[in-house]
Amino acid sequence: MGLYLNPHEGALVRCVDEKTQVQALDRTAPILSLRPGLPDRRTHDYKRNGTTNLCAALDIASGHVIADVTERHRATEFRPFLNLINRSVPEGPDVHVVVDNSSTHKTPEIHRWLLRHPRFHLHFTPTYSSWMNLVERRFAELTNKWLRRGTHRSTKELEASINDWIDTWNEEPRPFVWHKSADEILDTLATYCARISGPRRGSSTSSGST
Repeated sequence: MGLYLNPHEGALVRCVDEKTQVQALDRTAPILSLRPGLPDRRTHDYKRNGTTNLCAALDIASGHVIADVTERHRATEFRPFLNLINRSVPEGPDVHVVVDNSSTHKTPEIHRWLLRHPRFHLHFTPTYSSWMNLVERRFAELTNKWLRRGTHRSTKELEASINDWIDTWNEEPRPFVWHKSADEILDTLATYCARISGPRRGSSTSSGST
Protein backbone atom coordinates (compact mmCIF):
# COMPACT_ATOMS: atom_id res chain seq x y z
CA MET A 1 0.00 0.00 0.00
CA GLY A 2 2.93 2.30 0.70
CA LEU A 3 4.14 1.96 -2.89
CA TYR A 4 0.71 2.96 -4.17
CA LEU A 5 -0.09 5.79 -1.74
CA ASN A 6 3.37 7.18 -1.00
CA PRO A 7 6.04 5.80 -3.38
CA HIS A 8 9.69 6.49 -2.69
CA GLU A 9 10.78 9.89 -3.96
CA GLY A 10 12.12 9.60 -7.50
CA ALA A 11 11.40 5.87 -7.67
CA LEU A 12 9.41 4.15 -10.41
CA VAL A 13 6.67 1.66 -9.55
CA ARG A 14 5.52 -1.00 -12.00
CA CYS A 15 2.78 -3.55 -11.32
CA VAL A 16 3.65 -6.72 -13.23
CA ASP A 17 1.79 -9.97 -13.80
CA GLU A 18 1.01 -12.61 -16.40
CA LYS A 19 -2.44 -13.35 -17.79
CA THR A 20 -1.94 -16.99 -18.66
CA GLN A 21 -3.79 -19.30 -21.04
CA VAL A 22 -5.73 -16.58 -22.85
CA GLN A 23 -7.94 -18.52 -25.24
CA ALA A 24 -8.46 -17.71 -28.90
CA LEU A 25 -12.20 -18.32 -29.18
CA ASP A 26 -14.35 -18.20 -32.29
CA ARG A 27 -18.15 -18.35 -32.10
CA THR A 28 -19.86 -21.14 -33.99
CA ALA A 29 -22.11 -18.53 -35.64
CA PRO A 30 -21.56 -14.82 -36.40
CA ILE A 31 -22.45 -12.34 -33.65
CA LEU A 32 -25.71 -10.54 -34.43
CA SER A 33 -25.13 -6.80 -34.38
CA LEU A 34 -26.96 -4.21 -32.30
CA ARG A 35 -30.42 -3.07 -33.36
CA PRO A 36 -32.76 -0.49 -31.83
CA GLY A 37 -34.05 -1.98 -28.59
CA LEU A 38 -31.89 -5.11 -28.88
CA PRO A 39 -28.38 -5.79 -27.52
CA ASP A 40 -25.86 -7.71 -29.57
CA ARG A 41 -26.51 -11.45 -29.52
CA ARG A 42 -24.11 -14.35 -29.75
CA THR A 43 -24.15 -18.13 -29.53
CA HIS A 44 -23.26 -19.73 -26.19
CA ASP A 45 -20.87 -22.22 -27.79
CA TYR A 46 -17.50 -21.54 -29.39
CA LYS A 47 -14.46 -23.11 -30.98
CA ARG A 48 -11.08 -23.14 -29.23
CA ASN A 49 -8.15 -22.14 -31.41
CA GLY A 50 -5.23 -22.29 -28.99
CA THR A 51 -3.93 -20.11 -26.18
CA THR A 52 -1.35 -17.42 -25.55
CA ASN A 53 0.13 -15.73 -22.48
CA LEU A 54 0.22 -12.00 -21.82
CA CYS A 55 2.83 -10.37 -19.60
CA ALA A 56 2.15 -6.74 -18.69
CA ALA A 57 3.64 -3.96 -16.57
CA LEU A 58 1.45 -1.05 -15.43
CA ASP A 59 3.02 2.31 -14.58
CA ILE A 60 0.98 3.40 -11.55
CA ALA A 61 1.80 7.08 -12.12
CA SER A 62 0.66 7.37 -15.73
CA GLY A 63 -1.38 4.24 -16.46
CA HIS A 64 0.90 3.36 -19.40
CA VAL A 65 1.21 -0.37 -20.09
CA ILE A 66 4.23 -2.33 -21.33
CA ALA A 67 3.21 -5.75 -22.65
CA ASP A 68 4.49 -8.83 -24.43
CA VAL A 69 2.82 -12.06 -25.54
CA THR A 70 4.56 -15.42 -25.17
CA GLU A 71 3.83 -19.02 -25.99
CA ARG A 72 4.65 -20.25 -22.48
CA HIS A 73 4.66 -18.99 -18.90
CA ARG A 74 8.07 -19.62 -17.35
CA ALA A 75 11.00 -17.76 -15.82
CA THR A 76 12.61 -18.10 -19.26
CA GLU A 77 9.93 -15.74 -20.58
CA PHE A 78 9.79 -13.54 -17.46
CA ARG A 79 13.48 -12.61 -17.57
CA PRO A 80 13.28 -11.07 -21.09
CA PHE A 81 10.23 -9.14 -19.93
CA LEU A 82 12.28 -7.67 -17.08
CA ASN A 83 14.81 -6.64 -19.74
CA LEU A 84 12.00 -4.98 -21.67
CA ILE A 85 10.97 -3.02 -18.57
CA ASN A 86 14.60 -2.04 -17.97
CA ARG A 87 14.89 -0.69 -21.52
CA SER A 88 11.58 1.15 -21.25
CA VAL A 89 12.23 3.13 -18.06
CA PRO A 90 14.65 6.03 -17.56
CA GLU A 91 18.16 5.19 -16.43
CA GLY A 92 19.03 5.96 -12.84
CA PRO A 93 15.92 5.75 -10.61
CA ASP A 94 15.15 2.65 -8.55
CA VAL A 95 12.41 0.47 -10.02
CA HIS A 96 9.95 -1.17 -7.61
CA VAL A 97 8.12 -4.09 -9.21
CA VAL A 98 4.94 -5.49 -7.64
CA VAL A 99 4.47 -9.18 -8.51
CA ASP A 100 2.65 -12.18 -7.10
CA ASN A 101 4.18 -15.20 -5.37
CA SER A 102 4.42 -17.36 -8.49
CA SER A 103 7.51 -19.57 -8.58
CA THR A 104 8.20 -18.04 -12.00
CA HIS A 105 9.33 -14.88 -10.22
CA LYS A 106 11.66 -16.59 -7.72
CA THR A 107 13.91 -18.92 -9.70
CA PRO A 108 17.74 -18.78 -9.52
CA GLU A 109 17.67 -17.31 -13.03
CA ILE A 110 15.61 -14.35 -11.79
CA HIS A 111 17.77 -13.94 -8.68
CA ARG A 112 20.86 -13.69 -10.87
CA TRP A 113 19.14 -11.10 -13.04
CA LEU A 114 18.29 -9.01 -9.97
CA LEU A 115 21.91 -9.14 -8.78
CA ARG A 116 22.98 -7.74 -12.16
CA HIS A 117 20.32 -5.01 -11.92
CA PRO A 118 20.50 -3.76 -8.32
CA ARG A 119 18.10 -0.86 -8.92
CA PHE A 120 15.24 -3.35 -9.37
CA HIS A 121 13.33 -4.40 -6.24
CA LEU A 122 10.59 -7.04 -6.28
CA HIS A 123 7.63 -6.72 -3.89
CA PHE A 124 5.49 -9.86 -3.56
CA THR A 125 1.76 -9.65 -2.88
CA PRO A 126 0.42 -12.09 -0.26
CA THR A 127 -0.75 -15.50 -1.43
CA TYR A 128 -4.33 -15.44 -2.81
CA SER A 129 -4.20 -11.64 -2.99
CA SER A 130 -3.69 -10.99 -6.67
CA TRP A 131 -6.36 -8.27 -6.42
CA MET A 132 -3.73 -6.14 -4.64
CA ASN A 133 -1.74 -5.92 -7.88
CA LEU A 134 -3.14 -3.01 -9.89
CA VAL A 135 -2.28 -4.59 -13.24
CA GLU A 136 -5.05 -7.10 -12.51
CA ARG A 137 -7.48 -4.22 -12.93
CA ARG A 138 -6.06 -3.63 -16.40
CA PHE A 139 -6.48 -7.34 -17.22
CA ALA A 140 -10.14 -7.08 -16.18
CA GLU A 141 -10.62 -4.15 -18.57
CA LEU A 142 -9.04 -6.15 -21.39
CA THR A 143 -11.22 -9.19 -20.72
CA ASN A 144 -14.56 -7.46 -20.16
CA LYS A 145 -14.34 -4.74 -22.79
CA TRP A 146 -12.41 -6.49 -25.54
CA LEU A 147 -11.78 -10.24 -25.42
CA ARG A 148 -15.30 -11.33 -24.43
CA ARG A 149 -16.77 -9.31 -27.26
CA GLY A 150 -14.33 -10.56 -29.89
CA THR A 151 -13.77 -13.64 -32.02
CA HIS A 152 -10.32 -14.99 -32.80
CA ARG A 153 -9.66 -17.76 -35.29
CA SER A 154 -6.00 -18.26 -34.32
CA THR A 155 -3.50 -17.33 -31.61
CA LYS A 156 -1.83 -14.90 -34.03
CA GLU A 157 -5.14 -13.13 -34.51
CA LEU A 158 -5.66 -13.07 -30.74
CA GLU A 159 -2.19 -11.65 -30.09
CA ALA A 160 -2.66 -8.96 -32.73
CA SER A 161 -5.99 -8.04 -31.15
CA ILE A 162 -4.43 -7.76 -27.67
CA ASN A 163 -1.61 -5.58 -29.01
CA ASP A 164 -4.11 -3.32 -30.81
CA TRP A 165 -6.08 -2.85 -27.59
CA ILE A 166 -2.93 -2.00 -25.61
CA ASP A 167 -1.74 0.44 -28.28
CA THR A 168 -5.13 2.17 -28.22
CA TRP A 169 -5.07 2.34 -24.42
CA ASN A 170 -1.58 3.84 -24.40
CA GLU A 171 -2.66 6.66 -26.67
CA GLU A 172 -4.55 8.15 -23.70
CA PRO A 173 -3.56 6.13 -20.61
CA ARG A 174 -5.28 6.72 -17.29
CA PRO A 175 -3.88 5.64 -13.93
CA PHE A 176 -5.88 3.70 -11.38
CA VAL A 177 -5.90 5.48 -8.03
CA TRP A 178 -5.58 3.31 -4.92
CA HIS A 179 -7.58 4.81 -2.03
CA LYS A 180 -7.46 2.25 0.81
CA SER A 181 -4.60 2.22 3.31
CA ALA A 182 -3.23 -1.02 4.73
CA ASP A 183 -4.94 -0.29 8.07
CA GLU A 184 -8.32 0.19 6.39
CA ILE A 185 -7.95 -3.10 4.49
CA LEU A 186 -6.91 -4.97 7.63
CA ASP A 187 -9.86 -3.53 9.57
CA THR A 188 -12.26 -4.68 6.85
CA LEU A 189 -10.73 -8.16 6.85
CA ALA A 190 -10.90 -8.35 10.64
CA THR A 191 -14.60 -7.46 10.56
CA TYR A 192 -15.25 -10.09 7.89
CA CYS A 193 -13.29 -12.79 9.75
CA ALA A 194 -15.19 -12.04 12.97
CA ARG A 195 -18.49 -12.37 11.11
CA ILE A 196 -17.71 -15.72 9.47
CA SER A 197 -16.06 -17.24 12.56
CA GLY A 198 -19.21 -16.88 14.72
CA PRO A 199 -21.92 -19.56 15.21
CA ARG A 200 -23.45 -20.82 12.01
CA ARG A 201 -26.84 -19.43 11.16
CA GLY A 202 -29.62 -21.72 12.39
CA SER A 203 -27.36 -23.79 14.63
CA SER A 204 -28.39 -24.42 18.25
CA THR A 205 -27.06 -26.18 21.32
CA SER A 206 -28.89 -27.86 24.16
CA SER A 207 -27.76 -28.71 27.67
CA GLY A 208 -27.66 -32.28 28.88
CA SER A 209 -27.20 -33.78 25.39
CA THR A 210 -24.89 -36.76 24.93
